[in-house]
Amino acid sequence: MSDASVQLIRNATALVDVGGVTFLVDPMFSAPGENPPVENTPNKKRNPLVPMPDVDTDHDAVVVTHRHPDHWDEAAAERLADDVALFCQPEEADAFVDEGFTDVRPVEDDAAFEDVTIHRTPGRHGHGDLAEQMGPVSGFVFEGDQTVYVAGDTVWYEPVAETLDRFDPELVVLNGGEAQFVEGDPITMGVDDVTNVRDATDGTVVVVHMEAINHCLLGRDELREETEDVHVPEDGERVSL
Repeated sequence: MSDASVQLIRNATALVDVGGVTFLVDPMFSAPGENPPVENTPNKKRNPLVPMPDVDTDHDAVVVTHRHPDHWDEAAAERLADDVALFCQPEEADAFVDEGFTDVRPVEDDAAFEDVTIHRTPGRHGHGDLAEQMGPVSGFVFEGDQTVYVAGDTVWYEPVAETLDRFDPELVVLNGGEAQFVEGDPITMGVDDVTNVRDATDGTVVVVHMEAINHCLLGRDELREETEDVHVPEDGERVSL
């Protein structure tokens, strides 16, 4: 049995390996500054803020938690093989087909790929009305010899706790950065959210989605200082069980 692992590429783009099967999650391949700043945010820096690290992104399948441009961009659509197995939310399947992908696999509840079962899990991209405006988002649990939970763009709320309780994952990947707009509460996890997850699981906790997009205001050093027993990898770094 090979140990499960996650290798952060940049932002939420990561390689999740479960039992020797590698999933490329939320590919964003744009060059630095190629995309505009997120609208209605505290600064006007163009995205992405940093380059892709020089790492191998070979994969067996692709998983997209949602189609916001920091999780799926034109560069990824152009670079990826059009016949790659691509798992996504049901609401977004047609958009991938329209882009020319021929093996789109919307996940209603669960799906299988090789020896891994993929479960789609709930997410809430912010608080109150803003979360509704952000549209549907999902997390995914990869269940093989070991179990990896990729929470996606969500804050801490009861369904995240329920997912941790149901699947008891050995590895938990959270989207941090405490992304926010000029008004309203953060729409991804901050220190308190991460701490709540850390308290709710015995698994290894890894936080990504940091220091790559202009409205992600929580930095790695601050998160490391304010939490305990949490991995905050640099771009290109791998965390294994």
